[in-house]
Amino acid sequence: MLMPPPPRPGDKVRFVSPASSPDRDRVLRNAEILKGWGLTVDFGEHVFRKWNYLAGTDEERLSDLNAALRDPDVRAIFTTRGGKGAYRIADQLDFAAARRAPKFVIGFSDITALHLILLRHCHQVGIHGAFSIGPGEESVSPYTHDSLRQALMAIEDIIIAARPEEPTSRLTTNGTVKGRLIGGNLDMVAASAGWALPDMHGAILLLEAIGLYPGQVDRQMTMLRKAGHLDGLAGVAVGQFTDFEFDRPYSVIDILREHLTALNVPILGGLPLGHGDSPASALIGAVAELDAKAGILAIRRGNV
Repeated sequence: MLMPPPPRPGDKVRFVSPASSPDRDRVLRNAEILKGWGLTVDFGEHVFRKWNYLAGTDEERLSDLNAALRDPDVRAIFTTRGGKGAYRIADQLDFAAARRAPKFVIGFSDITALHLILLRHCHQVGIHGAFSIGPGEESVSPYTHDSLRQALMAIEDIIIAARPEEPTSRLTTNGTVKGRLIGGNLDMVAASAGWALPDMHGAILLLEAIGLYPGQVDRQMTMLRKAGHLDGLAGVAVGQFTDFEFDRPYSVIDILREHLTALNVPILGGLPLGHGDSPASALIGAVAELDAKAGILAIRRGNV
């Protein structure tokens, strides 16, 4: 597994938009945060482009992403947002460039497709995280900023504690397991099956979601199970399921419990990973230890 080196003060990082078009002011605010961390910031050529619901044509978005992968001076790549569209270009990444000079790709939601395909083809660790979530949010918690900075620039392990107030905490079982943390947004995990999803044997599957109907979650989980993609998992880490009705008679929690308990592996729910309040950042592809009883997901920098 390739663990990219953390950027140091003075290093250059770049914003690109491989999915939906971002809010310019938000991106510029985030750039100022990175400058405050001592980093030099630049932008892909088409980063603020708008083309239908995407941040430019497939060719433009791919060109910016591959240019960042190939540029030896760029030490990390920040995606401006998720949304839609990263899956349209993921299979055309310059994997040879990614192998030559591994660098963190940072993002979540739709960006899960990029994390997964870079794992599949390059065994490269990525960062599931962001400065903030929806475009209407004017500020984000210090916890989220600190977690992102630690994932990007620190050398220590990452410890993420489950939150009892998260509805998915009801899914927690017992047990302790170790494996590579693979996954992210459920929509993208399911959409990546068969072409971008890496081998999941021995892995800890991470799942989070936003705004799906219960039937959609059931369909996606059924497909992943019946296609054998969840065979041999070591455990499951469940993050934030946002914009769901949890008080309905048969909620998404019941659907997830039905599918996940059938795997007979330890499950840790309630993790602050996803589109909810004050999310943390995690290293996708890194070795992790899941302790369901203690409510801890520990992500290790070593053993790659």
